[in-house]
Amino acid sequence: MTSPLTIPTAPSPTVRWTPRLWGTLLVLCAAMFLDALDVSMVGVALPSIGSDLHLSTSTLQWVVSGYILGYGGLLLLGGRTADLLGRRQVFLVALGVFALASLLGGLVDSGPLLIASRFIKGLSAAFTAPAGLSIITTTFPEGPLRNRALSIYTTCAATGFSMGLVLSGLLTEASWRLTMLLPGPIALVALVAGLRLLPRSDRERNHGGYDIPGAVLGTASMLLLVFTVVQAPATGWASARTLLSLLAVAALLTAFVRVERRSPSPLVRLGVLRAGTQVRAQLGAVAFFGSYVGFQFLTTLYMQSLLGWSALHTALAFLPAGALVAVSSTKVGAIVDRFGTPRLITAGFAFMVLGYALFLRVDLDPVYAAVVLPSMLLIGAACALVFPALNIQATNGVEDHEQGMVSGLLNTSIQVGGAIFLAVVTAVVTAGAPAHSTPQAVLDSYRPGFVVVTGVAVAGLLISLTGLRGRRDRTSRVVARSVAAVEDAGAVEVGHVAVRD
Repeated sequence: MTSPLTIPTAPSPTVRWTPRLWGTLLVLCAAMFLDALDVSMVGVALPSIGSDLHLSTSTLQWVVSGYILGYGGLLLLGGRTADLLGRRQVFLVALGVFALASLLGGLVDSGPLLIASRFIKGLSAAFTAPAGLSIITTTFPEGPLRNRALSIYTTCAATGFSMGLVLSGLLTEASWRLTMLLPGPIALVALVAGLRLLPRSDRERNHGGYDIPGAVLGTASMLLLVFTVVQAPATGWASARTLLSLLAVAALLTAFVRVERRSPSPLVRLGVLRAGTQVRAQLGAVAFFGSYVGFQFLTTLYMQSLLGWSALHTALAFLPAGALVAVSSTKVGAIVDRFGTPRLITAGFAFMVLGYALFLRVDLDPVYAAVVLPSMLLIGAACALVFPALNIQATNGVEDHEQGMVSGLLNTSIQVGGAIFLAVVTAVVTAGAPAHSTPQAVLDSYRPGFVVVTGVAVAGLLISLTGLRGRRDRTSRVVARSVAAVEDAGAVEVGHVAVRD
């Protein structure tokens, strides 16, 4: 693998995106937007869902966990399936399933059916996410063009997550069912547009057959890992059930690695992880999303349970972070071109650590502008820098026929990181729960959780710092080779992208 393209040594060529190319990107952005929107909307609606369907707290958690289980457990399979069966076909079929599951989730009258619809939606997202990302990375050539496209794509995810909080606060006032139904029509519109706009892709040929044992072992290990982590706070981290499940996960992963080493067409080619840039991208994704999910969970409890803020008020408190990401979408690609992914990831994690650390100052009567807002702006700046840069770093230098695999691997790191550290934060807070639940005692029990969140971000910062060493020599060679290729090509048509001198 080559290093990510970072510092240009010559002026970038003038690039014109055709309307069809813009349409393709918008369809893919719509799917990613819906994935993020769906995750954030359901959290605010949970109390209403529990009341209407008469669900216990333990059952209600599976409305969220069911989605995570389907999404995180099947991403590796989804990414490789896109490579083998065709990215366009896999993306469109999964998007159609997502739309139908949204309709089902808004109409059901029982908890098990709602949880089943959430699992199906997570399953479909496990195929749309890596397929969509690999369509981008195989349509836009590596360098400024891809960086710009990925910055827009990842910004849509962050925007969807932020808007989901606000929309859920508004829609839940009328009915929680609207939060389930809303993604359906949007997915159908994107599906119709995708049938006309998405470029056709050939199935991978000469792939040596299908890695059925690897698919079974990989999917089973990821499903069991996510299930175990989700259940651990309730059953106990040291319980026999949790420990036996973790041993089973270890055994499945060991068998999976052995199968992948021998398979002529592995689900995950382990050699891709020999590159330091790839390892740092995967570990960075774990730390990035794991810390943010834990922070959002605790902050939502703090604002609603302790401060008495409404769901909409809470959503608006998070809005500055999402707004900062949205307005920066057109600039991040150019920043990546100039400074490179290692510097952006490092700077982003530094902002994230500072934002979390500042939030430790909160009390029972915070001044929003002086205490909460600075943290939200710093975290928003971190998301704007880290998320696009991680996607660029993970997919750069990877052959087209492995883009789906790497995309699935990155999304798996994101989801597993979120599941693991959310469970850890929950366990830490639960262990410190006071016997007498005074507001101050409850806030004091939250602080160790915020410390854990900050520590995870610090780990991400330390990992990113290792990528700064020796970066200059490697990137200069890659850029020189890339610029020479552009000069030799003169005018090149890649997909639907025209590059001219």
